[in-house]
Amino acid sequence: MKNKNIIILAIETSCDDTCVALIKGGEKKKLKIKVLSNLISSQVKIHQKYGGVYPFLAKREHQKNLPLLFEKAKKEAESASRRSKIDLIAVTVGPGLEPCLWVGVNFAKGLAKKLKLPIIPINHIESHIFASLLMPTGSNSKFDCCFKPGFKHLNNMFPIVCLVVSGGHTQLILMREFGKYKILGETRDDAAGECFDKIARMLGLGYPGGPAIEIEASKKVKGLKFKVTLPRPMIHQKNYDFSFSGLKTAALYNYKKQKPNVKKSIDYIRAMSAETQQAIIDVLIYKTIKAAKDHKVKTIILGGGVAANDELRKQFKYKLKTLNHKVKFLVPSKIFCTDNALMVAITAYYHWVLGIKKDWKKITVNANLRIENEI
Repeated sequence: MKNKNIIILAIETSCDDTCVALIKGGEKKKLKIKVLSNLISSQVKIHQKYGGVYPFLAKREHQKNLPLLFEKAKKEAESASRRSKIDLIAVTVGPGLEPCLWVGVNFAKGLAKKLKLPIIPINHIESHIFASLLMPTGSNSKFDCCFKPGFKHLNNMFPIVCLVVSGGHTQLILMREFGKYKILGETRDDAAGECFDKIARMLGLGYPGGPAIEIEASKKVKGLKFKVTLPRPMIHQKNYDFSFSGLKTAALYNYKKQKPNVKKSIDYIRAMSAETQQAIIDVLIYKTIKAAKDHKVKTIILGGGVAANDELRKQFKYKLKTLNHKVKFLVPSKIFCTDNALMVAITAYYHWVLGIKKDWKKITVNANLRIENEI
């Protein structure tokens, strides 16, 4: 490539958010980026009445929104940079909802064929990890960000344990160098985000459940005192796996044994929300700290939608201060925790820096793609 920098178009349609971003990446030695556009079309209001995401409904919305977002992103890029001609396309290929993933992949393939451009397939989990390397700058943080200082020197931060926790994923991943991943543990049933959603639905708090439970958990119980006690599944087992299905079931049994007036009371809802949130936080932190100690890591990265939870972030930082050795803690700004195309773009930029090339004709969707496949 003759240009010292590269323009990357990124597409993310793994679930219910249609996302498009355009970035200008600096030459390989400087590792600087400029965000030309970062757009998200959320479907939360559409799926709220169902209490969760309906894949084929989400697919339809992606098909409608993706071309519109692409055109808007191009216009923003043209006004933000003298050169906005796309050099490379990045697209999420998995894991995620298969009908949704295909919308993004087919759009990327069609564009790549038309413009004769290379495509880099991106693992959704890896992009959540790379989101921790972004920091907002300027007044409009949604559209302006840069790599956190020290990106060029991250080699001294290895090994790294990454906790990716969202509605569909709860995984602990060991990262010994860029592009080399090993899954240490993962959920055997429900992900943490799923557990939040299902308990929130039971309490009548709506969707998405995580933010709704966080709000109720932050409020004090002013009236009757309810003592809600829930289990911390698998917390003391000698592995790094998770299980949140039992927590959901325990919450349901507790709910069913309450009197009708208690179930609907603000005090009970707040008590149940607080205990649910704390149970999940306790397990996530304990397992991550155990993995960090066992593998003598220098850094912990937290990513995924649940990483936006204030209490989780606060308790993680407090716990790390009590350790005998110093461990760096990287967590994305909240705007980069949920799905976005910017994290896809910077992951592709890293691939480009390493000289990874892909044939767009062979790129396909893998709804169950594992990050260990990246090794």
